[in-house]
Amino acid sequence: MWRRKKSRKVIIRALIILSLFLIGISGMFSRFMYIQAEQEIQGNDLQTLLEKRWSLTRVIDGKRGTIYDRNGEALAEEIPSYTIIANLDERFGDFVEDPAYTAYQLSTVLDVDPDAIEGILSRGIEQGRVQVELGSRTKFLSFETREEINALDLDGIGFREDPRRFYPKQNFASHILGYTERDMSVARMGLESSLNDYLQEQDGRITYRKDGRNRRLTDANEMIEPPKNGDNVFLTLDTRIQMVIEQTMNQVDEEFQPERIMAIVANAKTGEILGMSNRPSFNPNQYESIINYTNFNIASRFEPGSTMKMFTLAAAIEEGVYNGEELFQSGSYPVDEFIIRDHHRGGWGEISFNEGFQRSSNVAFSKLAIEKLGSERLYNYVEKFGFADRTGIDLPNEVNGAIVRGSLSELATTALGQGTAVTPIQQIQAATAIANGGEMLRPYIIDRIESVDTGEVIQQNERVVAGNPISEQTANEVIRLLESVVTSEVGTGRPYAIEGFRVAGKTGTAQIPLENGPGYMTGHGNNIFSFIGMAPAEDPQVIVYVAVDRPQLQEYESGSLPVSMIFKSVMNQSLQYLNIAPTNGNGTTVVEGQGIGDFVGKPLTSVEDELMTSGFRVIKLGNGETVEKQFPPPGSTVLRGEKVFLKTEGDNVLMPDVAGWSLRSLFTLESLIGVQLNVEGKGFVVQQRPAPGDNLQGIERVMVQLEPPGSRPETTIDDLVDYQFISIDEDEEEEEFFMD
Repeated sequence: MWRRKKSRKVIIRALIILSLFLIGISGMFSRFMYIQAEQEIQGNDLQTLLEKRWSLTRVIDGKRGTIYDRNGEALAEEIPSYTIIANLDERFGDFVEDPAYTAYQLSTVLDVDPDAIEGILSRGIEQGRVQVELGSRTKFLSFETREEINALDLDGIGFREDPRRFYPKQNFASHILGYTERDMSVARMGLESSLNDYLQEQDGRITYRKDGRNRRLTDANEMIEPPKNGDNVFLTLDTRIQMVIEQTMNQVDEEFQPERIMAIVANAKTGEILGMSNRPSFNPNQYESIINYTNFNIASRFEPGSTMKMFTLAAAIEEGVYNGEELFQSGSYPVDEFIIRDHHRGGWGEISFNEGFQRSSNVAFSKLAIEKLGSERLYNYVEKFGFADRTGIDLPNEVNGAIVRGSLSELATTALGQGTAVTPIQQIQAATAIANGGEMLRPYIIDRIESVDTGEVIQQNERVVAGNPISEQTANEVIRLLESVVTSEVGTGRPYAIEGFRVAGKTGTAQIPLENGPGYMTGHGNNIFSFIGMAPAEDPQVIVYVAVDRPQLQEYESGSLPVSMIFKSVMNQSLQYLNIAPTNGNGTTVVEGQGIGDFVGKPLTSVEDELMTSGFRVIKLGNGETVEKQFPPPGSTVLRGEKVFLKTEGDNVLMPDVAGWSLRSLFTLESLIGVQLNVEGKGFVVQQRPAPGDNLQGIERVMVQLEPPGSRPETTIDDLVDYQFISIDEDEEEEEFFMD
């Protein structure tokens, strides 16, 4: 009986266990059926999990677009760079055993404190780290720097390759280009920022199957998502013209230390910007040191001064109210409770309006505005010439003009370039109407944007007419009068004349408002000196605007000096770029087409005869028979009366007579003969030691004394040929606006 009860309990337990087992199996089977049907577990897609486990995805790097000049020279590009990686674990090959030695050796190549490197290495070893990087200054290194470090043959020092943004021409057009962070993660300013949607790359991916040991499976399907490279941008800038701007700006910046410099070069027939730069500038490869983020040419408005008079003149001629032969009394002109005065306070007596334009008379243009044009018509032309609005140039952060309206005195000051504030690019746009027969052209700096991947032109910019403020007849008459500003004996534009070319243009000397309170800065040099010119005047092809803000001038120096140094160099280069040769009608002689020939290796006597026959001043250095060095270099445009230095072989060099020479010529002499100069004073040479004709063999130093021209009676104008210097006397004062 007992055994029967026990057997029944066993059977019941067995049935219960079997039932539980069957229920479990059924549940598991149901779950398997559900998973097979839904392909999902705990909200995760099974196929995705399997793909992750048995697949490997690698990134295919895209490349940021390149910015080129008009001729295809790279201005901003992506290049490989290198980051130092230090191996601290002997299990992975060579490793750093001596942190102090390694740090010292690296510091001989890098601008890094060796103690800082040693500290990073020592801490990494103490913490048991396998690898360490050595700080920000050991990242984004160039190929050349990497090779220098490799030559040190240091144990445990390797490199990781990373892409970085590079600007091969350094300070070149930096405010136009802007910059990105070195790793290109963020675009900060300029075209890099405004065109980032075009330039930015998109990385691709490749996915393939692997085995448990991460080995790629053969015959496995690959999934490739190709990268999209950034688009390439081609600018209208010309490197040759831009380089001249940068070089002459550097020279003026070093010599005169102004607060600001601005320069723009435009194609008068298309509106293309061929060159543009500012000072202070910056190197986008070293963006941590930027002190000026503003492109003054488009983002800074200021009172332009007398360059505005050319547009007031155009308005008066277009309206038929200008009579250039009509006389007026110069000197002063009462307007409301103020008196507007000419920059030459006493005036020039009774003169014609044409002469008033040449002399840049404030009284003449106040009379034109108030008595001839009137408020409605003058402001109508201010707007027609685009000074109230942005030009629409394809650069970021452009500002519009600030036009003052209201009283008669504000009408007068607007006409002559004070009170109202405009930008340099607005003046360039307005000047295209005068240079281009009345058609005003919108300036642009982006020529086209191209897809790297397809070659397709995504965006193409073209010549755009922004308005027709004046007629062709008026434009031609204004050019004629602008040319007289440069050629007339009383014209303020005489320092901007270029031998062999007809230049038309207008000077400006704008006063600068005081920061605290009404009124303007006073004192020699406390102005914005500017010039806007076009050439050749018979059919303008190039427009150049230059402004120099508060240069440090000597009492005998005119504000036109630093401006003309930039303008003349840039205009010459621009005309050469357009293959416009100087004419011989104005006394210009050009050797071998547009530039001086290559005389190196040729007989001295024949070269000397050729140059002297062409009207050049030959400076011979040495007693040899063959030319060994020359200056200016081959291809340079040389004008009649300029010096040409010829250095022959041999050490027997006689000291030339340098009386009347400028500092520029002295530095040329120094570079050719290799004797150090000791210069005292400014201006032109009045004394020298050794004396002319002395043998320079064994001489280590040449002493020269410079003085301003006119300080010694023996200094003549012939001594100053081809140098950009204008002294100030009663008839050559700087243009300046006075209102009492």
